[in-house]
Amino acid sequence: MSDVTVVPAERRVFIDKQSPTAYRAQLAAAEASRAVAAEAGLDRRLVELVNLRVSQINGCAYCLNVHTRAALREGETAQRLGVLPAWRDTELFTARERAALALAESTTEPADATAQASAYEAARQVLSEDQISAAIWVAIAINAFNRVSIMSKHPVRPAPGQ
Repeated sequence: MSDVTVVPAERRVFIDKQSPTAYRAQLAAAEASRAVAAEAGLDRRLVELVNLRVSQINGCAYCLNVHTRAALREGETAQRLGVLPAWRDTELFTARERAALALAESTTEPADATAQASAYEAARQVLSEDQISAAIWVAIAINAFNRVSIMSKHPVRPAPGQ
């Protein structure tokens, strides 16, 4: 017998299921942001890094689970995923990736005007205006999905065989 007491999560409304029209609109916005990113020359691996970093900041377990698997499918390495919260302190990320990550963080925490100005300045050095716009749209989309999953308390279960 275990000493650990498992407390069931409070029951929440899965707002994606409760309001499917709004959720479908959110899905369409996310698909559009990924298309804009691709058109601007931002590869899917970079999009997944942005999705993961924003989800880390927001503490969205469900989105972290989904986008970790997606990043690995796109060829991302375990090392880079492991140090992503400390990306500024490594040499593992390109200038383009650093710029997109800084924009994603400033989009997620917009109250820090100094960080936002710094992120924009760094981005302008290595990203086109289309790429800046695309990175911000990707961050906006994942922020919205984080809120959907956090407020709905979407469960994260072990993968089959684990």
